Amino acid sequence: MNQNIFEEIKKIHFIGIGGIGVSALAQMMLLNKKKVIGSDILVGPALEQIKKSGAKVFIGHKKSNLARNTDIIIYSPAIKQDNPELIQAKKLNIPVYSYPEALGLISKNKYTIAVSGTHGKTTTTAMLAEVMISTKKSPTIIIGGFLKEQKRNFISGKSKYFIVEACEYKKSFLNLFPDILIITNIDNDHLDYFKNIKNIQNAFAKLISKVPQNGFIICNFKEQNTKQALKLAKIKAKVIDYIKEKRLKLEIPGKHNIENAQAVLAVAKLVNVKKEQVEKYLKKYLGVWRRFEYKGRTKKRALIYDDYAHHPAEVKATLKAIKNKFSDKKIIVVFQPHLYSRTKFLLNDFAKSFNYADQVIITDIYAAREKKDKSIHAKDLVKAIRTKAVDSVQYISDFKEIIKYLKKNINKDDVIMTMGAGDVYKIGEKLIVK
Repeated sequence: MNQNIFEEIKKIHFIGIGGIGVSALAQMMLLNKKKVIGSDILVGPALEQIKKSGAKVFIGHKKSNLARNTDIIIYSPAIKQDNPELIQAKKLNIPVYSYPEALGLISKNKYTIAVSGTHGKTTTTAMLAEVMISTKKSPTIIIGGFLKEQKRNFISGKSKYFIVEACEYKKSFLNLFPDILIITNIDNDHLDYFKNIKNIQNAFAKLISKVPQNGFIICNFKEQNTKQALKLAKIKAKVIDYIKEKRLKLEIPGKHNIENAQAVLAVAKLVNVKKEQVEKYLKKYLGVWRRFEYKGRTKKRALIYDDYAHHPAEVKATLKAIKNKFSDKKIIVVFQPHLYSRTKFLLNDFAKSFNYADQVIITDIYAAREKKDKSIHAKDLVKAIRTKAVDSVQYISDFKEIIKYLKKNINKDDVIMTMGAGDVYKIGEKLIVK
């Protein structure tokens, strides 16, 4: 794929255009006056935004969606190779590239600050983005969420800086060319692909090895899996321990968010942003879409929060933070497990993640890219949680039934937290009174 292909082409078709990352790239192409067409199976916030920006969008994947005069296809990593539009593209000899490959091309021509890690990528990317926008560094940004101030997942900048969230799934991040690499942490996840922690460490080691001699790696020296990845890597760049940075008092709660801010402080020094300015913007940072996001109140004046947490470590960290913030209130969690494979592989870890909740409601597993696996069910998670963490846990499959239950059983000043990477946030939105 030619590095200047985005200058040459006129018409791009995106498969999986509603994905949070793919939609950001589609936004970028629209701003560069390209004709953007795409397809997805579900309507969501990112897809609605891309439609409003001028893209033509089909719901459902069909070969008839693909025009013969399309210049290139870009597809989400979640798209399978038997997708009818991918098959049709090959028949028509249209060049096909994955979303990570396309990101790699942008990265190659920019000074890239890649934010990687199993947890905290989106929050750290958002913190860094807000700091660099506020201090007039004019970065280009692609993020796996919506920035609160701009309400967008893509920002078009004028400088050399490219801030990008670097996803480890299927080793996607190895397509990038990072000049500065942040590693928030390394943990067991995507085990349907990686199988074990050693393979995850090896993937991060390869990413570390890509950072050039004049580049920087920002990480936590005490985090064991990161230490192992550093040992496995062929390090050329300077390695910086972000834990040595100042611990700021933030508006958003949680030790994990303080550490995310420390990583941003370390990067800010390297791009010549004054320490006082960084601290000023970080201290008033209010979060990103679906990350400890305050949504509103119910009719009975219960508080509603929402979080994207879908891994045991994220669930535990978020619930600990909300319990610290509201120590005198009842915490009710509505959790939607994400992926059969993740729920199955990490069932025991999930079971121990809800200790800071007073009551837990589990809804059906959100399958996303996976086929149904009859060997695991949301009810298995309910049993496991009851054994390890919380007595008051139940399974309710239907969102309408959950809403009805909450309306009847919540009290004034209870805190409801919807959690998961699927569409569980819709439950909270139905409970809010304006």
